[in-house]
Amino acid sequence: MTGELFLEDSYLREFESPVAKLSGREVVLARTAFYPGGGGQPADKGSLGIGPINASVVDARREGGDVVHVLDSATPETVRKLKGKLDWERRYAHMRYHTALHVLSGVIWRSFDTKVTGGQMRADRARMDFSFPGEWTTEVVGEIERLANEALAEGRPVKVYQLPREEALKNPELIRTQVNLVPERVKTIRIVEIEGIDTQADGGTHVANTREAGEMEITGHKSKGRQNKRVEFVLR
Repeated sequence: MTGELFLEDSYLREFESPVAKLSGREVVLARTAFYPGGGGQPADKGSLGIGPINASVVDARREGGDVVHVLDSATPETVRKLKGKLDWERRYAHMRYHTALHVLSGVIWRSFDTKVTGGQMRADRARMDFSFPGEWTTEVVGEIERLANEALAEGRPVKVYQLPREEALKNPELIRTQVNLVPERVKTIRIVEIEGIDTQADGGTHVANTREAGEMEITGHKSKGRQNKRVEFVLR
């Protein structure tokens, strides 16, 4: 089972690990800082190498308890240890957008009593879908943007901690984010809390303070059905 270093330290850019499995262009390490994708956050990219051997990590994915790193070239079977280096600019952009999405989710929930139905981020933009039963106007979208930017600018701490599954299921804040969909085998839930704004079960990477995310600019909004709405934004 791969140790997931990003769960404890989102800011870790480089690391070293023994090789657990190696098959051509696919490598499993004993531990990794590469996020394998999920929850709307793309997988990390970067490089793995040792000495003269170096390959780009073009994808990463979970397989059972392992993180499989997909390289652009095969690694010799004699290699027993590799050094990893993240594409930090890309990863940090994902961290900023992920935290901004959580702020947006919290604002929509607390101010409009509206649940998020989906979201996705890239290194240069993100979108969020939610169930909004009221009138969907430019004024409403502008108010969402204003409230989100107020929360981001306040410099709220982003905390990461663990809760026993049973305790997490009793928290209505977490139930709305479908913590009950986490497999039964998972007995401890990782929580990401933005102080005073949002608390979610989450396995992704985040910045440590909302101010790091920057300023949100909503670049598009649309209705995708009677209640399902979407906003698209960039961070400045």
